[in-house]
Amino acid sequence: MPRAVKALYAALVTALLAVSAPAIIAAARDTPPQAAPAPDPPPTPRTPGVRGLEIGVPAYVWANDPMLTDLTAAAPAPSVVVLNPGNGDSPFDGPWRARADALRARTTSTGEKTRVLGYVHTDHGNRDIAEAKASVDNYLRTPDGRLHVDGIFFDVVSRDCGPADATRDYYAELRRYVQDAMDAVDPAAPDLVVNNPGTAIADCYLEPGHRTADVFVTFEDTYAAYTGAGWLGGNVFDSLSGYRTGTELDPSGTAFWHLVHDVPDPAAMRATLRTAFDRGAGYAYATSTVMPNPWNAGPTWKYRAQTMYAATLG
Repeated sequence: MPRAVKALYAALVTALLAVSAPAIIAAARDTPPQAAPAPDPPPTPRTPGVRGLEIGVPAYVWANDPMLTDLTAAAPAPSVVVLNPGNGDSPFDGPWRARADALRARTTSTGEKTRVLGYVHTDHGNRDIAEAKASVDNYLRTPDGRLHVDGIFFDVVSRDCGPADATRDYYAELRRYVQDAMDAVDPAAPDLVVNNPGTAIADCYLEPGHRTADVFVTFEDTYAAYTGAGWLGGNVFDSLSGYRTGTELDPSGTAFWHLVHDVPDPAAMRATLRTAFDRGAGYAYATSTVMPNPWNAGPTWKYRAQTMYAATLG
């Protein structure tokens, strides 16, 4: 292109820009800014005594894992988080105690604080009880003499009472041990003990005077099982009458906890929580993660999606 033509072209572009720029600026000034999306309103806390559903999350990861980072940041927070240092037998050291403290500082949809439980395995009541108590001590008898957890989650629990209720009494003794150990540190601290048989439990475990836990995990399996034949028909059973919801043994509506994995999407997650509530659960958790360990990562959706939805059930 000849130099003279280039110069003429440049002069024309400059003139056009000089004319259009004020118009563009004025148009932008006259256009109202886009309003930011309104934040989700906080859920209304349930009235005390009204049965609802709360989220309890087993987190079988290390203290600095992204799963626990996300759980610590979730708002509303889950009601219960289970910490599992090395299958319950690695030292509950400084990083673990700091993570537990951070979780316990979070607020749930009911206005309460998150409760943290330490994981202890029991081999269906066959583990030596002194070893199980030593694992409890790992969480409750800390070097600084303070409580950093709110109780214990006993896993691999038998669902049967055992001969002369011996297996049931094994777990009743562990519950008393947790209560006494926490009371020795802080008499004012409420304790929370969970038994996880992963299926309906014999009603002897809830017998007054011999109750082995505050909460029982009465389902732990896939979404397909939960919506199909894997649900046996209740949270408790006896050899004569079979399965039932167990609500007559649970006036508070908080005794049962359902854990469901392989949940395909958020809609199925909400359906799972609704079903758990309808089946008498006071706690539930739905995750998209799969076996062999569905508790070592978070679901594809945010934890907030569960805690917010659970807050509407009740």
